[in-house]
Amino acid sequence: MTQGAPWKHILTFALPVLAGSLLQQLYNTTDTIIVGRFAGEDALSAVGTTNSFAFMFLAVAIGFSAGNGVVVAQHYGAGNTKAVRDNASTGILFLLTLGLAATVAALLVSRPVYTYLLNVDKSILPLTLSYFRWYALGLVFQFGYNIFSSVLRSLGDSAATLYFLLISSVLNIGLDLLFVAVFGMGVAGAAVATGISQAVSFVAAYVYMRKKYPVFRFRLNEYKWDGQRVAQTVRVGFPIALQLMIVSFGLSFIQRAVNDFGKTMTASFTVGQRIEMYLNLPCNAFQTTMATYTGQNIGADKIHRVKLGVRQTMVISLLMTLMISGCVWGFAPQIITLFGLSDQAAEYCLMHLRAVAIVNVILSMYIPLFGVFQGSNHSAFPTVVATSALGTRVILTYLLRYSPLFGYKIIWWNGGFGFGMGFLITWICYLTGVWKKNSSIKDS
Repeated sequence: MTQGAPWKHILTFALPVLAGSLLQQLYNTTDTIIVGRFAGEDALSAVGTTNSFAFMFLAVAIGFSAGNGVVVAQHYGAGNTKAVRDNASTGILFLLTLGLAATVAALLVSRPVYTYLLNVDKSILPLTLSYFRWYALGLVFQFGYNIFSSVLRSLGDSAATLYFLLISSVLNIGLDLLFVAVFGMGVAGAAVATGISQAVSFVAAYVYMRKKYPVFRFRLNEYKWDGQRVAQTVRVGFPIALQLMIVSFGLSFIQRAVNDFGKTMTASFTVGQRIEMYLNLPCNAFQTTMATYTGQNIGADKIHRVKLGVRQTMVISLLMTLMISGCVWGFAPQIITLFGLSDQAAEYCLMHLRAVAIVNVILSMYIPLFGVFQGSNHSAFPTVVATSALGTRVILTYLLRYSPLFGYKIIWWNGGFGFGMGFLITWICYLTGVWKKNSSIKDS
């Protein structure tokens, strides 16, 4: 990534990441369709209402994995093989430990969170708890898969994760049909299918990493807890994790507002969120790409290539998002019919999808820049932006949800205000060049 046309490297790296994310979303969509069609709208609402809190744990996995990946990418760009190996082994041990802790924590707090914080309708609370608790048992595999994928991406190998996700998604869909449609296991079956698929991805990523890259063929006694290297991963990764956790926390408040409008709105919002994620695929893929691209070029002392890469990336991100938005707007009615929603829920969902098809275009014009700040050791900046944007969304949702101007529609229009603020803050800080300060790495 440190030589040649930036857009070629960026696109080559981003497309497998984008394809992998697309596979994940296709699975999530199929999972939602299967649950809605074969287990009913209550089951669909129960699964949907777990999303925001479940993402809290995924945020920790993604954040600290990405932090370790940035450290490894910078040392890889600097040509320090020993530091690459040492930081990767410590990162793997650290993330697996976090995964076990996350499982225990999730099981302990699930009931008070869904009963009091999210105010889940009592009629679907047992279904919600059943799904989440089975899901929580697979968290260690989710943490393990994320660190393996992050280490591979730090070397520029983003294609491998696509293959793992393809295997996992096909398996997940097959198991969903078996457990939910054939065996009638309902939400528990959907969660068990997810856990098994994550375990398969975990094993596949581990085997691939060892076979393809001799530098990562660790013996068991080489997985050692190195406090200094853990601190490096935490220093870079904590702001990324915190950013995503803040998003999860804010979305939990929005989910509570949704739940207050009843099960029908919850079911509609579940489907709307699933489709909304497709709109965010390009900008999220380019954020991941720019973190690695920036880290490697800073390690190679080529700041000028980062600026050129940003200009080219923003154009590609915007064009891709506009194409997806056009498809969502045009085919929204046909998309909604796949999920088996009631007429009222379908009406809510149509308004939701057409609103976010407009609003989420704003994300494509600033989220990729988060990768520049993360790759240049300024991971705290995206956290500040995410907090500001999400805080705006939550405040306006609660202020305007019963107003004559917006009413319940603020649930999906709040992004226009929050994302607009995020856009302004991000571009002002990027153009002033604060990301270039203190961006060097220690040769350790």
